[in-house]
Amino acid sequence: MPRFTAVPALPPSGLEAAQYQLLSAMKENVELLTGTRGELDGASRAITRDAVSVPAATAQFTSLSARGSGYTVSGVQLVSLSDYQNLLRDVQNLAADVNTLRTALNALLQQLGR
Repeated sequence: MPRFTAVPALPPSGLEAAQYQLLSAMKENVELLTGTRGELDGASRAITRDAVSVPAATAQFTSLSARGSGYTVSGVQLVSLSDYQNLLRDVQNLAADVNTLRTALNALLQQLGR
């Protein structure tokens, strides 16, 4: 977790009213974002770079291996068995990649919802 330095208290005098209000609001926002204000649920705390981690995954589906090859029998075009098997493998790899992306997205959303 990153370390934040506390924002010093504003001086009681020497500032105009508008300056004091602006600086007070900025100080409060910084304290809320850094989690140093003492907010119980931490809902206003900023999410920092090291607070989010998503597992890296490699894609299984990199290119289409089915080529659309087949045969014509009595004027009807039929796909070859090997091309059909390639298409099934492509779809399975693509489905696995979608599942991996869904898992990573859910993990990210869960971490961002803290």
